[in-house]
Amino acid sequence: MDPISAHQFALEIQGITEATFREASGFGSEHQVIEQKEQSSKGNTVIRKIPGTLKWQNITLKRGMTSNDELWKWRQQVIEGKIEDARLDGSIVGYDEDGGEKIRYDFRRGWPCKWESTSMNAGGNEPVIETIEITHEGLERKL
Repeated sequence: MDPISAHQFALEIQGITEATFREASGFGSEHQVIEQKEQSSKGNTVIRKIPGTLKWQNITLKRGMTSNDELWKWRQQVIEGKIEDARLDGSIVGYDEDGGEKIRYDFRRGWPCKWESTSMNAGGNEPVIETIEITHEGLERKL
């Protein structure tokens, strides 16, 4: 099997129409590990490791900033305390160089917990990079 290679990522979410990104990360989860002591049949102490609380990583998306302010408005809903309006199901989709879908991650009840841009320097010609971080309550990989 060939490794998956994505050249562009898109955020698919209700109310956001233009959201393509050059970088996407944070597709993971981990469990807290709980150590539980037990006695074996021979009287020895045995430590069993069992899964505790599940924690999902936040999804981070980066792109060159555009004039489209839909991500900013989504973040503003959280800032204004409208968290239930901001919680949305969505997908991050990776596309190959020909525009074919290569991978998809569907998230549940996501909302933007962080938004930032890089410094703006009139003397330079570096693009301004917009970063949005999405926290969520579950992730499923497709394809």
